[in-house]
Amino acid sequence: MSVPNELLWAFIGLLLTIFSTFVEASIAGWSGSALAAYRLGVTYQIGAVLFIGCAGGRNAALISQIAYVFLGLTWLPVFAEGGGLDYLEKPSFGYILGFIPGAAICGWWSFRSRLKLETLGIGALFGLLAIHLVGILYTIGLFLLNSRGSQVVFPDSLPSALVNYSVLPFPGQLVVACAAVLLAFFVRKVLFY
Repeated sequence: MSVPNELLWAFIGLLLTIFSTFVEASIAGWSGSALAAYRLGVTYQIGAVLFIGCAGGRNAALISQIAYVFLGLTWLPVFAEGGGLDYLEKPSFGYILGFIPGAAICGWWSFRSRLKLETLGIGALFGLLAIHLVGILYTIGLFLLNSRGSQVVFPDSLPSALVNYSVLPFPGQLVVACAAVLLAFFVRKVLFY
């Protein structure tokens, strides 16, 4: 992919990540005889991160997520609870930091071979797992800093924080990741690459 195309995809990825942070994910299903929307308990943010990896490739995904983290740490309110350096003290920042390797891994895997839905799905799964791994390690690090008398305010016990930030949102994020893979597959088919 050419540099201008990668930069365009990076810009698209940055915008999608910012805007999807504030949109709650839901799926449609039947409730009796009527169609109903069911909330997944997550936003579309993970989907945006993985979509840009699947559709734009490693470099575009990497650039978009580095830009996202940079913008959020410079006090622009692009994170779910605002922005600024205070975010470094929140367990959720580890997952945001995980967007960088998660998107890059997803993008790298998704462009390793000819376009196949399975390849994109595996790339998105690896990306999602990388996001959670970084988030879990960051949360454990914050907990260890807190137990040594640091100024970091740790809201819950470590197991409770890991359940709230990794275990509970994972199924909803997996559904959003599947939707991102399907969308990326069709976008790449339409764009012939």
